[in-house]
Amino acid sequence: MTEKQQEEAEWESINVLLMMHGLKPLFLVKRTDLKDFIIFDKQSSQKMRQNLKTLMEETTRQQNMIQELIETNQQLKNELQLEQSRAADQEQRANDLEQIMECVKSKIGELEDESINRVSQQQNKIKDLQKEHKALQAKCQHYKKKQMEQQETIASLQKDIYRLTKEEEERIVTQNRVFAYLCKRVPHTILDRQLLCLIDYYESKIRKLHKQRVYKEDESLSEEEKDYRSFDASLTYKGLLMSLQNQLKESKSKIDALLSEKLNLQKDLETRPTQHELRLYKQQVKKLEKALKKNIRLKDLLSQKKMEDPEKQDEPSKDNQQQALIDQRYFQVLSSINSVVHNPRAPVIIHKQSKGGAQHFHKDFVQDCGFEHLIPIIEMWADQLTSLKDLYKSLKILSAELVPWHNLKKQDENEGQQYTKLKNFASYCFSLPKII
Repeated sequence: MTEKQQEEAEWESINVLLMMHGLKPLFLVKRTDLKDFIIFDKQSSQKMRQNLKTLMEETTRQQNMIQELIETNQQLKNELQLEQSRAADQEQRANDLEQIMECVKSKIGELEDESINRVSQQQNKIKDLQKEHKALQAKCQHYKKKQMEQQETIASLQKDIYRLTKEEEERIVTQNRVFAYLCKRVPHTILDRQLLCLIDYYESKIRKLHKQRVYKEDESLSEEEKDYRSFDASLTYKGLLMSLQNQLKESKSKIDALLSEKLNLQKDLETRPTQHELRLYKQQVKKLEKALKKNIRLKDLLSQKKMEDPEKQDEPSKDNQQQALIDQRYFQVLSSINSVVHNPRAPVIIHKQSKGGAQHFHKDFVQDCGFEHLIPIIEMWADQLTSLKDLYKSLKILSAELVPWHNLKKQDENEGQQYTKLKNFASYCFSLPKII
C-alpha cells in the first residue's frame, strides 16, 4: 500500500468523523491546474488531521459532559421537589400534633375533674357499703347455719341415692347375666321381658333369704355366745335346724311350682307345630291359593266354551277331570289346615279370635273359597313358637340348676317323637302337589 493511498484512507476516516458531528467532509482533488487550490505538505496535512481528530474527540467529550450535567440537574430538581414535599408533610404533621396536644390537655383537665367527683362519690358509697356489710354479716351467719343443716341432709340423701343406684345396677347386671347364661343371647321380646321379671323375682327372693340367713346367723352367733357363757347350746342348734327345714320346704314348693309350669309349657309346645313346619304350611297355602285361582279361571273358560258349544256340554274332557281331582285334593289339604287352626287345642288368643268371627266364617268360606286368613295365623304361631322354645330352654336350664337330680330323658324322648311326627306331616304336605 502506497503513502498516497494511506493518506487518502486517513482523510476518509476524518471525513466520517466530521459527518458524524454534522460537518461537511473534505475532498482530495486530482487536477493539474493548481491556481484555485491551497496545497499542504505531508507534515502539515498530518498535523491538520491530528488536530481535527482531537477536536472531534474533545467535542464528543464535551457533549457527553453536557448530557451528564443535564441529567444530574434534572435529578437534583426531582430531589429538591421531594424534599420540599417532605418538608410540607412534616409541617402538616407538626400542626396536627400541636392540635392533638391541645385536645389531650383539655381532656386531661376534664378527667381530673371527673376523678375528683368520683372519689367523693366512692367515699360516700364506701360508707353505705360498710353499713350494708354489717347487716349482711348477720344474715350470712344465719344462712351458714341453714347451709350446714342442708348439707347434712344432702349428704344423707346422696348416700341413700348411691346405695339405691348400686342396688339397681347390681339387679340389672344379675338379670342380664342370668338371662345370658340361660338363653345365650340378649333379651329383645315381650317373653324375654317376662322372663327377666321372673328372674328378678327369684333374685329378690334369694336376696331376702340371704339377708334372713345372715340375720339368723348373727342371732345364732349372739345366742351361741350367750349359751356358751351359760353352757347351754341346745336351743340355738334347734333353731338352726328348724330354719333349715323351713328353707328346704320353701325350696321344694318353689321347685314343684317350676316343674308344673314347665310341664304346662311342654304341653303347649306339643300342641303347636314347629317353625319349619309353619313355613312349609305357608308356602303350601300360597301354592294352593294359586292353584285355586287357576281352577276358577279354568271353570270360567269351560263355562264360556259350554255356552258357545251347547252340543258338547255332556262330554267332559280328561284334563278337566284331572284338574278337578287336583283342586279337590288341594281343597282337602287347605280345609284340614283350617280345621287345625280353628281347633280348640289351638293357642288361646287365636282360638278366641276365631270364635269371634265363627258365625260369618263358613259363609265367607263357601262364597270366596279363600284361605288368606291362614297366613297371619301361621306367622303368629311361628313367632310364638320361637319365643316358647327360648323360654323352654331357659326354664330347662333353670330347673337343671335348681333340681340337678331330676331326670329329663323321658320328656326329651317325647319331644323328639312329637317333633319327628310334625316333621313327617310337613314333608307329606310339601310333597302332596308333586304326588298329585
